[in-house]
Amino acid sequence: MINSRHIIYLILICASISASAQQQLRTSVLVVGGGTGGTAAGIQSARSGAATVIVESTPWLGGMLSSAGVSAIDGNHDLPSGLWNEFREKIYQVYGGADKVATGWVSHTQFEPHVADSILKRMAAAESNLTVLYGYQFTSVLKSGNRVTGATFTNNKGATLTVTARVVIDGTELGDVMAKAGAAYDLGMEAGSMTGEKVGITETNRIVQDLTYAAILKDYGVGTNKTIAKPTGYDPMEFDCSSTSFCHDTSREKPNVDAAKMLEYARLPNGKYLINWPKYGNDTYLNVVEMTPAQRDKELEKAKATTFRFIYFLQQELGFKHLGLADDEYPTADRLPLIPYHREGRRVKGLVRFNMRHIDEPFQYGDPLYRTGISVGDYPIDHHHKKNRKEAPQHLEFYPIPSFAVPMGVMIPQKVQGLIVAEKGISVSNVVNGTTRLQPCVLLTGQAAGVLAALSAQRNTTPANIGVREVQEQLLNAKAYLLPYFDVKPADKAFAAIQRVGVTGILKGKGVPYKWANQTWFYPDSTMSTNTFIAGLQEYAPKAKLGRFAGEAKLTGKQAVAILAAMPGSKRVEAPEGVMTRRQLAVLIDEALDPFHQKQVNINGHWKK
Repeated sequence: MINSRHIIYLILICASISASAQQQLRTSVLVVGGGTGGTAAGIQSARSGAATVIVESTPWLGGMLSSAGVSAIDGNHDLPSGLWNEFREKIYQVYGGADKVATGWVSHTQFEPHVADSILKRMAAAESNLTVLYGYQFTSVLKSGNRVTGATFTNNKGATLTVTARVVIDGTELGDVMAKAGAAYDLGMEAGSMTGEKVGITETNRIVQDLTYAAILKDYGVGTNKTIAKPTGYDPMEFDCSSTSFCHDTSREKPNVDAAKMLEYARLPNGKYLINWPKYGNDTYLNVVEMTPAQRDKELEKAKATTFRFIYFLQQELGFKHLGLADDEYPTADRLPLIPYHREGRRVKGLVRFNMRHIDEPFQYGDPLYRTGISVGDYPIDHHHKKNRKEAPQHLEFYPIPSFAVPMGVMIPQKVQGLIVAEKGISVSNVVNGTTRLQPCVLLTGQAAGVLAALSAQRNTTPANIGVREVQEQLLNAKAYLLPYFDVKPADKAFAAIQRVGVTGILKGKGVPYKWANQTWFYPDSTMSTNTFIAGLQEYAPKAKLGRFAGEAKLTGKQAVAILAAMPGSKRVEAPEGVMTRRQLAVLIDEALDPFHQKQVNINGHWKK
């Protein structure tokens, strides 16, 4: 039920109850697609006060978190930000704590897909400003000039749905809304000469990552036989060297795990296993992005067939006959997930383009996009191309990068107005898509899209006109990270001050690549020299005359207050005793200068005049 206090309210008109019924809705924010990013966007838009409608083609919410079965979380374990942290806490509540979901070796957080769907549905139902409609397939956008004003949908009974809105969010898996809206986008890999990335991509092409039709297997107990019928075209050598337990071809990449370890990769609670194995497993190379929905469905049967062959291989060749497709997960005839796991689709050409050098050198390279951070990620760059070895480069795995902040401008198309992109189709390079595509990062970017959409709708303006700091402030109020400071959690009393000062650049962190969970450290308990402090302030206010304070000694509270007093617009503050820690200094800067609010930035991170 939509809150009656809002001027913009939902109107539902049923033309008839027949199969050819035509329904029309009017709302403030329309989210097309209830996937990971779309669901987060819808929940946050509603929480931000905008009447919001999510239209989803399946009966589930969550996309890759649930409908695609990718329920082993990749990344952000130590970045408990915003809706990601809220979702994870609810997972913990269901299973009885963090240790109960650390069941496989690929992730700290693993859960049954239907549990994710139920949690997200409860979260959505708790929002009085949010309506979710299921079973409608997106067909087209509505436009007025160059502004998107809504979308149309159909269901499997032939009924049509038209939704008009002030702002539309593309939450589709492959970027279908942006394409129909006429937004410019990229598909495939860009040459390094275009992106500035030095990763060995010499020519632009249309190659996308392998996709996967995942499967959830269930342990039915010793002595049971759940072996499926032998699939057409089955050849066990297709999966040769997926583990050391079955490896004959010496020309193939040598595995480093046996069959049992391979299954433990993504073991879920309650005796279930996520089958999403990239090395001679059930990844499939298909490029279905530009196809119609009917064409995609037909082509995706090939991915399903790969998964069925792999399941039969696990049962027949490796002896796991007691593992069968779970009968208590998906409402599908074949017991496979509702949708495939699309790792990549269209990528909008946004107001900014985020590439690997921005991640690797956030404070040195190009525009200072870190100042516009709206979501965070820490997973390595991970590309799946093993099933396209002839055409795709095989070296795009685990480049040494630090954790990162996704800039706000990646969500906003360059020329089409009234549209925000919230899923994997944000404006990043193909290489960077290998890390921004992961579940927590997409969920957090979706949350930011919800804030941006609500602000745009409430002011009846286009998203490009909304200030960066306005979006960031709402995200901070929701306990979301703007910068990925590994060592300062939201429970820290200085968290918000450190985040606010961090996105001004007055105090900077240090990023380091680290195994499967990259890091950026703020070092809150460390000290700093007077000169380092002055350098940060000069970057913020180049005309400030601070030379008389120069010195290499550790900065004291008395010195810090004296320096801040010399800054334009500074408030009088009390001087802390002794040498200052960076945590204390961030709080002092936030109180004395309030640089987050006093000096605005544009979408490229530069100071507004």
